Amino acid sequence: MCGIVGVASSAPVNQLIYDALLLLQHRGQDAAGIVTQLDRKFFMHKAKGMVRDVFRTRNMRALPGNCGLGQVRYPTAGNAFSEEEAQPFYVNAPFGLVLVHNGNLTNAHALKAELFSNDHRHINTESDSEVLLNVLAHELEKTTRGLPLTPNDVFEAVRGVNRRIKGSYAVIALIAGHGLLAFRDPHGIRPLCMGRSADGTVMLASESVALDGTMHQFERDVAPGEAIFIDLQGQVHNQACSDKAQLSPCIFEYVYLARPDSTMDGISVYQARLNLGETLAKRVISTVPPSDIDVVIPIPESSRPSATQLAHLLGIPYREGFVKNRYVGRTFIMPGQGVRKKSVRQKLNVITSEFKGRNVLLVDDSIVRGTTSREIVQMARDAGANKVYMASAAPPVRYPNVYGIDMPTKEELVAHGRSIEEIRQIIGCDALIYQDVDAMKAAVAQARVSSAGALSAFDASCFDGIYVTGDISSDDISRLNESRPQAEEGAEDNSRLALPNASE
Repeated sequence: MCGIVGVASSAPVNQLIYDALLLLQHRGQDAAGIVTQLDRKFFMHKAKGMVRDVFRTRNMRALPGNCGLGQVRYPTAGNAFSEEEAQPFYVNAPFGLVLVHNGNLTNAHALKAELFSNDHRHINTESDSEVLLNVLAHELEKTTRGLPLTPNDVFEAVRGVNRRIKGSYAVIALIAGHGLLAFRDPHGIRPLCMGRSADGTVMLASESVALDGTMHQFERDVAPGEAIFIDLQGQVHNQACSDKAQLSPCIFEYVYLARPDSTMDGISVYQARLNLGETLAKRVISTVPPSDIDVVIPIPESSRPSATQLAHLLGIPYREGFVKNRYVGRTFIMPGQGVRKKSVRQKLNVITSEFKGRNVLLVDDSIVRGTTSREIVQMARDAGANKVYMASAAPPVRYPNVYGIDMPTKEELVAHGRSIEEIRQIIGCDALIYQDVDAMKAAVAQARVSSAGALSAFDASCFDGIYVTGDISSDDISRLNESRPQAEEGAEDNSRLALPNASE
């Protein structure tokens, strides 16, 4: 999962891209990069780290030009510790191309072989984004054959990309001397939207919050299978480039990944989370009598809307029982589980008075490995809680995600192959309440504004095991797991608290 932005303007764009990346920082904190174009030359700076640390004044001054793109990276494939795999990626032919990508290609392994044997192209990293860039470059070369590049040529190249690659991809690319290109996979799994400022600047970004925070008026989402090309004169061209497009956005975006102040594919993320709290309340009532619950406490950050709505409907006080330390960085030397547990307590501190002598209902947005949930339940007990109930606004995470979320393997998922009672025992709570899969889908769909029309499907594969691209086998999952970024020795686990927007 990453955050991407592209800008075409009549004024310098380096500061604008930087500001947009800050607003998308929750989507990736591993690395950041910006590339701009002046005349036919690209200027790029990228490195590991947060946006504020990667770009200094000297770096910003070295990024001239009126169009450009940027990315914040959260690695889901390749080498998480390689500077070379920070984006954007560049290739010099045809024309000169740079690209940023949010998503995950499920057939990257086969494409690498094709690129070598058929297209005679060299891939220098383990990143699937470099594979995607070279597929796009090859398809552009095929459509133009040395002739001047037209919007129709670009769209034909994107059609060729859509035919060859599988998985999830929201892409923004710069074609040297020609313009800015953006396209989205035929299922629209990863988000991408477009907006415009009063001076005519066009911005494309992963979430609408990047538009709002930089004074751009949201115009629309990029449709699944659609490509948008903005030429050097600022003209916007668009075309549907897939015959089998059907919107099936990743539901985990609304459950956890996206910022609550974003609207994606017509769905208010905040309203979706309120709705999840409403349906979760019904599940709680059927498991634990509300009279047995003294207080509802969210596990920060993104569970708060669900917890507030749940508490309101049950008529139970809502309290903040955990305070999050926003300034704890990653702990890189963590030799054992004992130290790993300590890291959770460094990130969260309890307000003892909200727990002591009470029956508390903890609300989280999701439970992935269960290790963090177990530690938080123990923290509540240590603070004097009488009983500790836990509710998840999402259903059990039983299956790996292959579309761009660094979800653990199925063996590491606490819910895989286990009953709710078995999970409860592992976590150590007195009762465990999960959201229902169908109720989750209905709750998120109901948050869509009427003008956006109906939404018939989501990718909810980590909950229901149904992969919307229809091409995922157990062998594919095993191979994709092998390509997941490997943690350095002693690095903390990718628990709920370590996921990207944990430092919002």
